[in-house]
Amino acid sequence: MTSTAFTVIGTPGDRRTALFAAACRAEGLPEPHVVGWRDVLTAPSAEGGPAERDEPRPGRALIPPGTDLVRIDSPGEDAEADALLRGPGDPARVGGGARWYRTFTAGLRRVAAEAERAGARLLNDVDDIAVMCDKRRCHARLQAAGVPVPDALPPVSSYAELRARMAETRMHRVFVKPAHGSSASGVIALQTAPGGRIKAVTSAVPAGPAQGTPPGSGYVNSLRVRAYETEAEVAALVDALAPDGLHVERWIPKAGVDGRVMDLRVVVVAGEPTHAVVRTSRWPMTNLHLGGTRGDLDTVRRSMGGGAWRDALEVCARAAACFPGSLMVGVDLLVRVGHRGCVVGEVNAFGDLLPGLTGLPGGGAEGIDTYTAQVRAALSENLPACTT
Repeated sequence: MTSTAFTVIGTPGDRRTALFAAACRAEGLPEPHVVGWRDVLTAPSAEGGPAERDEPRPGRALIPPGTDLVRIDSPGEDAEADALLRGPGDPARVGGGARWYRTFTAGLRRVAAEAERAGARLLNDVDDIAVMCDKRRCHARLQAAGVPVPDALPPVSSYAELRARMAETRMHRVFVKPAHGSSASGVIALQTAPGGRIKAVTSAVPAGPAQGTPPGSGYVNSLRVRAYETEAEVAALVDALAPDGLHVERWIPKAGVDGRVMDLRVVVVAGEPTHAVVRTSRWPMTNLHLGGTRGDLDTVRRSMGGGAWRDALEVCARAAACFPGSLMVGVDLLVRVGHRGCVVGEVNAFGDLLPGLTGLPGGGAEGIDTYTAQVRAALSENLPACTT
């Protein structure tokens, strides 16, 4: 199968595309054909307008003939694609997730239809991706399968409703997440205490001249995490995010390393946990772009002990099994304080961007990166059974 031809739906020239192309070349494969998300989102439908339906327009195939396998990747940092997905505006703004999700899933359906037309197989099922990109649906699927996840609140549509639900369930510490967000955009680590005390940690800041944005135009993402400690500030932020949909779950106290909290990003390829990175931070959110740093995996494995480590990987495999049509998923695993078990925080459809990280010792991807592991799994025909 050395002549296998890949098409990648992604962002031409970005790191993900470049790393996957390098993996293909290293395995002796042709350079993958790259289709930008801008092309997917602007290609006319059969009716002649923007792509809102599944039917491709004759003569405008996105996936070229001869493609064997199609990899769907993230829209990435493409400002033009972001404007098509969320509408015009500052790419750094918080919000717009509901529109992003509608437009993105319409694009996924278009890709699936084009792949079928070209006789190509998808490496990741578009329905799986749609579920993973909706935190509420993803949490429900994991919970239904018995995968350990944080307790979640019923749906809330305002700050007042959030506080009422927290009181009813006696949750005093929660994570408030935009239902369709990524990269911790708009995520709030919220805690309340007697006497009206409140603290919300987030990377969202009010738009204004300091961000090069007109004041009063919502919130933008900052690379610096900050805390709000007045109810008016927290209420304004939650109410600004609520119209796009929120997912609220119990704040799980996480284990620490070197005085910092930590969690794990575990990449699962063809059902096997192949790569893991420790993410540590002084803040509740461990995202590396928000000041988080990579921790030492060997230290964490030793502190957990062999049995707990094997259990953690088994939880990740169970989470990945909830998405049987996906060759790869990235699992965010929260290890409880004292290493007393773990829970799955999120499952990511595009969670494999871990440059320089090689596979777990003794595993099937030892010595290779996440992209090479996926290419080899695809070439071995260890492919998911896509339902779309």
